[in-house]
Amino acid sequence: MNPEKKGINTICTHEGGVEDVLFKGATSPIYTSTSYAFEDVDVKRYPRYFNTPNQEALGKKLAALEHAEQAMIFGSGMAAISTALLTFLQAGDHVVFQQTLYGGTYNLAVTQLERFGISYSFTTGWQVEDFERELRDNTKLIYIETPSNPLLTITDLAGVANFAKSKGIMTMIDNTFASPINQNPIDFGIDMVCHSATKYMGGHSDICAGVVASSKENMERVYQTAICFGGSLSDYTVWLLERSLKTMGLRVKEQNANAAKMAAYLVENPDIVHVHYPGLEDHPDHLLAKSQMKGFGGMLSFELSDEVDVSQFFKQLKLIKPSMSLAGLESTVSSPVTTSHALMSPEDRQKQGIKDSLVRFSLGIENIEDLTGDIEQAIKEVKSMQVHA
Repeated sequence: MNPEKKGINTICTHEGGVEDVLFKGATSPIYTSTSYAFEDVDVKRYPRYFNTPNQEALGKKLAALEHAEQAMIFGSGMAAISTALLTFLQAGDHVVFQQTLYGGTYNLAVTQLERFGISYSFTTGWQVEDFERELRDNTKLIYIETPSNPLLTITDLAGVANFAKSKGIMTMIDNTFASPINQNPIDFGIDMVCHSATKYMGGHSDICAGVVASSKENMERVYQTAICFGGSLSDYTVWLLERSLKTMGLRVKEQNANAAKMAAYLVENPDIVHVHYPGLEDHPDHLLAKSQMKGFGGMLSFELSDEVDVSQFFKQLKLIKPSMSLAGLESTVSSPVTTSHALMSPEDRQKQGIKDSLVRFSLGIENIEDLTGDIEQAIKEVKSMQVHA
C-alpha cells in the first residue's frame, strides 16, 4: 500500500520499522553498533552517515508522516534547521525569515549567518506581501513557521509556496508546533519541512532530536552537508523516538482537544488579558488555519493581567509544570522572555509582540477540569499574596 493512502495511526504504528527476522518480535530490534563491515556489503554503514538500520527505518516513517520522498533524523531541532539552511545557502545569498520565529532560529540567523557571508532580513508581518517586500535579487530561500512560537500566528502555506515558486525561491518551514498530525506543508507546495522531534514526535519529554523532510533531490544535498557537520543521533535514541511516534496520533488528538477547551476557559477568565490560539473564532487567522490544518494543535499562549505576577503564578501551580520545553504528555508552561526567546533583545521581542506577561502553554493529556482548577487556584493564591503584601 502507498503510505499516503494509509490512516495516520497506521503510519505511526507500522511504517518504517526494522523487521526482527531472527526472533519475530513485535518491535524493532536496536542496532547499536558504531562499526560495520565494509567488504561484500551493499551499504557501508556508519552512524555519522545517517544509514544505520534504525536511522534508515525511522527516516522512512518520518517521510511517510510528512508526505515527503525522504527524511533524516538529527541530534536536535537546531541541528536539523542549521544543516538544512546551510545546505541551500552560501556566501552572497540572502534569506527571508518570518518575523514571528522560534528564538533559537532567530539567534542562529543574527549570530551566525553573516560569518558565512549570508545576508538575511525579517518580515514585518507574516502575510505573503510581507515576504514579497523583503525580496532581493540574491534571495534564495524563504523560511516560515506556522503556527508560530509563541504567539500562534498563522502563515498562508499555499500563498507563500506559490509566490516563492514564481520567483524560483526555495521554501522551508518549522512545522514543530503543528506536528505532521495537524499539518503537512508539502501538500501545500512548501519545499522542505523541519521539526524539533524533541516535541510532539518524542512526546514524553525524554528525547532530543530533529527532522528534515523533503524531495529525494533536496535530501541528497542535505545528506552531503549533514555528514560533514556530524549532527546524527544515537541508535538507542532513534529507537526510542520510533517507539514514541507510534502513539503520536493518539496523543496529539487528545492535546488538540484539551487546548481547545483550555482556550475557551481562558477567554472567559477575568484575570487573562488575551489568548492566542488559532482554534478560537476571533483569532485573526482562524479561517486560514482551518483551511490548512487538520487540528488546531495543543499549543496556546496567554497574557496575565497586571494583578497577577507571572513568576509567582508559576510557583503556585501544583499540577502544571513550569518547564523549558513543550509537547510532552504532561502540561507545561513557560515564560518566553526568559526561555525560548531569551536570546532576543527586549526591543526585538516587543516588535514581535512578546510581552513580559506572556505565558506559553503546552497542553498535555490530563483531565481538563484538573488543569483549569490548577490555574484557578494559582491565580487566587497569587492575588491573595499581593493583597497581603
